[in-house]
Amino acid sequence: MAAEEHHDEVYAPDQLKPGNRKRAQRGAIISAAILLLFFWGNQQGNTEKVWLVVIALLLVGAVIGDVVLRRAGLRPNDQ
Repeated sequence: MAAEEHHDEVYAPDQLKPGNRKRAQRGAIISAAILLLFFWGNQQGNTEKVWLVVIALLLVGAVIGDVVLRRAGLRPNDQ
């Protein structure tokens, strides 16, 4: 039996660079607001409106969840 070899992951230096968290949060909130602006469109049924609201709520929920986890110390602040 051959011994299993351990291979380390190879990353480019820019892959490990932390992103801009505040900019990502602002982008998610702006995207949610733009989605809600589509609410007043030319759609006939309510199905489109439901999807717009659900996706906007998911974006806002992700931002709120990220803030809560970081304040609770369950997520590192460096990324």
